[in-house]
Amino acid sequence: MSTLPFIPILAFCGAFLAVCMPGGSRLRPAAVAGAATLAALLLAIAEFGHIRAGEVVSERFTWLPQFGLDLVWRMDGLAWLFTIMVLGIGLLVLLYARYYMSRRDPVARFFAYMLAFMGAMLGVVLSGNLIQLVVFWELTSLTSFLLIGYWQERNDARRGARMAFTVTTAGGLCLLAGMLILGHIAGSYDLDVVLAAAGRIQQDPLYVPALVLIALGALTKSAQFPFHFWLPHAMAAPTPVSSYLHSATMVKAGIFLLMRLWPVLSGTPEWTWIIGGAGLCTMLIGSFFAIFQHDMKGLLAYSTISHLGLITVLLGIGTPLSVVAAVFHTMNHAVFKASLFMAVGIVDHETGTRDMRVLRGLRRAMPRTAALAIVASAAMAGVPLLNGFLSKEMFFTEAALVGGTEDWSMAVAATLMGIFSVAYSLRFISVFFGPLTQEIDHPVHEPPRWMRFPVECLVLLCIAVGVLPQRTVGDVLAVAVHAILGVRMPEYDLAIWHGLNLPLAMSAGALAGGLVFYIFLRRRANLRDRSKVPVLHRLKGAQAYETCMLALGVAADTLMRWTGTRRLQPQFRAIVAMLVLAPLLLAAPLPGLPAFGLGDVDLPFAALWLIGAGCAVAAAVKAKYHRLAALALVGGTGVVTSITFLWLSAPDLALTQLMVETVTTVLILLGLRWLPPRAQPRALSGPAPASTRWRRTRDLLLAAAGGLGLAAVSYAVLTRPAVDTISDFYILRALAEGGGANVVNVLLVDFRGFDTMGEITVLGAVALTVYALLRRFRPARESVPIPLQQASDVDPAVHQSPAQQANGGYLLVAGVYMRFLLPVMGVIAVYFFMRGHNMPGGGFVAGLIFATALIVQYMVAGTDWVEDHLRLRPHRWIAWGLATACGTGLGAWLLGYPFLTSHTAHLALPLLGEVHVPSAFVFDLGVFLVVVGATMLILVALAHQSLRSHRMPVAAARAALPSALPPTKEIL
Repeated sequence: MSTLPFIPILAFCGAFLAVCMPGGSRLRPAAVAGAATLAALLLAIAEFGHIRAGEVVSERFTWLPQFGLDLVWRMDGLAWLFTIMVLGIGLLVLLYARYYMSRRDPVARFFAYMLAFMGAMLGVVLSGNLIQLVVFWELTSLTSFLLIGYWQERNDARRGARMAFTVTTAGGLCLLAGMLILGHIAGSYDLDVVLAAAGRIQQDPLYVPALVLIALGALTKSAQFPFHFWLPHAMAAPTPVSSYLHSATMVKAGIFLLMRLWPVLSGTPEWTWIIGGAGLCTMLIGSFFAIFQHDMKGLLAYSTISHLGLITVLLGIGTPLSVVAAVFHTMNHAVFKASLFMAVGIVDHETGTRDMRVLRGLRRAMPRTAALAIVASAAMAGVPLLNGFLSKEMFFTEAALVGGTEDWSMAVAATLMGIFSVAYSLRFISVFFGPLTQEIDHPVHEPPRWMRFPVECLVLLCIAVGVLPQRTVGDVLAVAVHAILGVRMPEYDLAIWHGLNLPLAMSAGALAGGLVFYIFLRRRANLRDRSKVPVLHRLKGAQAYETCMLALGVAADTLMRWTGTRRLQPQFRAIVAMLVLAPLLLAAPLPGLPAFGLGDVDLPFAALWLIGAGCAVAAAVKAKYHRLAALALVGGTGVVTSITFLWLSAPDLALTQLMVETVTTVLILLGLRWLPPRAQPRALSGPAPASTRWRRTRDLLLAAAGGLGLAAVSYAVLTRPAVDTISDFYILRALAEGGGANVVNVLLVDFRGFDTMGEITVLGAVALTVYALLRRFRPARESVPIPLQQASDVDPAVHQSPAQQANGGYLLVAGVYMRFLLPVMGVIAVYFFMRGHNMPGGGFVAGLIFATALIVQYMVAGTDWVEDHLRLRPHRWIAWGLATACGTGLGAWLLGYPFLTSHTAHLALPLLGEVHVPSAFVFDLGVFLVVVGATMLILVALAHQSLRSHRMPVAAARAALPSALPPTKEIL
């Protein structure tokens, strides 16, 4: 097995470990994050030998092969380059963040978010399946949302995170549609198959829709026109986040996608106009807007937009040499832009501001940081002997060749962009020159040594590539370009000097023109004055976004007013009405029901259901005035349902239904305390008004129609001839393939184990949601809480009557005896759990039985005793249950079988002989743990009897209980 899958797995595991680190320390979560990143980086570097030899390293895990959905990890030269960028720059950013982040920040959460985003980005570049790529693509949007909005208390952070998430997620939905179309054309979602089907894809009528949708996904992620507006607002994130997301990762995801699919989608006029046109507009707009920014990070944000537009233009041009230039500039931009963002972070960290109208003369206070920032900005401007010069000169070469000798528009646009880039680079470094600013009220000095170290490494790389390009990055560039072009690989030269030619003249013109333009703006436009911003700059895409979002909100509110209501009854009434009317409208003619006569009636069964129907009707009548009676009657209908399952030879369903009724009755009984006060009986409040009588009549008729309709459907299904039913499939294969004689249990934990996995996940989520919603609230006023008194203040002889003392003594004796019931019920739960694979039982039923045993303990002793003596932690039960169930599926997956494939081991044990141990046993154990944990967590949330925060002795609470609570009649 290849080590390739462990590269993203290490990032996700590091995120989990980092978030588990205790708060208040920056060292431990940073060390965990750095160790995970370094280990993944070493694994990636170790693969370079295979990549250099032209191999494609891949690892495939079967999931749903019939749908073309396998988990495929694939690394070629392009993926290797982006992996090194993600991990290498990520490692430096993590070291930088160790010193940048404040001790007051939740640092563990920060490093967890960073590693989660890193894992998502690695998933994008290493995916060998189109759908898998889209999943990780959307995960990058989610994790970047968390990173941009990390400082949740700031309005600009929340706004920027929401804007970035909305735009990139909308593009992700378009990308999913485009990938589905692309896979449909190619006949597979496997990346290798798609890349080999370029000719067929471009000749298909669906090529243009697929291209447009995929382009929308890539352009939104890489902040290309007209979706460029979200990136400057993302600068509200911490500077390490900006440095990482906007140099080597998030905004480069769209560039990576265009490079990855370049062999398939490029070479057509549609590709050139869509990709090249968007890149050209982005390149010019971004570089022009960057000049007039006052925030240093804002300037870098627009410069990032401009350079991303440059790369997009190169990919839109579509020649092999333009692809070489695009890949080369992607590498160079990641290096100098990450160093520039970190330099800005150092300035902000030491001065407390990033406003270029305030900052001056920083070279005097921090000369080393100033030197590093000046060199990195020179690389961004394209100064010779730095890496940015080489790739920008290659861009000028391709721009000059696009129109030939007849059309020079692209060459002019490229030179104009070069002029603007020099101008904003000069504005950026202007903060380091002149007299030292006097507006900062504290001394400015150099940052800690290791905070500056990542910037030094990146700037050194800028110089090394600029001076020795072939020796430093020649092989890396070659393998990355070969992964895109294959046999179309062109000849190119990374030499510093190519003689006196047109690209060199364009570079010199851009440098000179940028210097003149900057001097002109300083003297004429007054860059420090907000009122001097050009008119074009005021046409903000963010305003269009806010207008669209406001219009969507108004439209949604209007639709809700027309179709919605805040009351549950009208919504439920509409749902039931549609369930009744839809079959009448869709089925024409309606199927006839089988003949029915009184001779077919089973009188005992009919009597049983008359009892159930009577309980249901009585519960509806009593629900408004006596909730306890209504709850008991609803329980009666549940018991009748259980008996019905048993009557119809479904003991598993009967047992499950009975236990569910037991548990839910107690939980609903606790939930009654949260309801508003009861309505008065009709005899006390007078006759109901006419509107109320009409509403009840209408609801009665609708309920009767719905019930009769479901009864008719059930009768028709149960009485139809059993020919070729799906049950035969499971009955024949349960024992042979599932290893169990209980078809129901084998169905749940083997054949449909993925469904069960989803169900227990939902159950755990519901329990956590109930706990989160209720843990900060208290029940209605008519439920009086136990007075929180100290033990010395509670004197049963003074505060209790003889009847109350007797009642308390009865509860104490009952509690002692009930505690003996716990091990008995525990043994029963184990019994039903162990027999579940061959006889009625299983993890779900056993979990409900054990939860009932714990509920009994709660009823006599409260949650304090249950937590203190049994050490029950429901959250952990849910977590371990989900981990156990998921681990069972992953075990099969790692062995090369589909997820949750069941296996049976035959063990020879002393005294017991041969024992069959199916993997479904472990999965069922996970179900058991989740059911117990979810039930107890909901119990704790509804009960609100825990006195842990007040540390009141249980004996004192029990002594105060009879006098503190009002009569049961008043509560229920």
